[in-house]
Amino acid sequence: MPEKKYYLVREDILPESIQKTAAVKEMLLRGEADSIQAAVDRVGIARSTYYKYKDGVFPFFNADNMAIINISLLLQHISGILSGVLNCIAQLQGNVLTINQNLPLHGAAYVTLSISIEEMTVAVDELLARLQSLNGVISTEIVGKS
Repeated sequence: MPEKKYYLVREDILPESIQKTAAVKEMLLRGEADSIQAAVDRVGIARSTYYKYKDGVFPFFNADNMAIINISLLLQHISGILSGVLNCIAQLQGNVLTINQNLPLHGAAYVTLSISIEEMTVAVDELLARLQSLNGVISTEIVGKS
């Protein structure tokens, strides 16, 4: 049997049935629905659609198979911005393992962080949203996981 290929695909380009299947799986994992039937009813798909796609849809950020993420941030070159980023991560129980900062150009610098998320108190997408909302953070992006 040929080896299966996997692709990382943005949610907005997936068909609605696959997006809803992923939503059902997340609801079940978080305990937001008592049964598959309750979850599929809530998102508006048939049980057969869920069963068709459930074994092929996986969350990118799955705590069972991921302990470290690498994120890239573009920060304004202002004193204290990186400190605010590191404090935010620490408050969420993330553990910064490595920091790589480029020299600032045109008032901004790229910073790459490796973060252990084993003890983190929020999901990775929430971490990115909180970092993005900090004053002086221009952009955030996941660049890898291990």
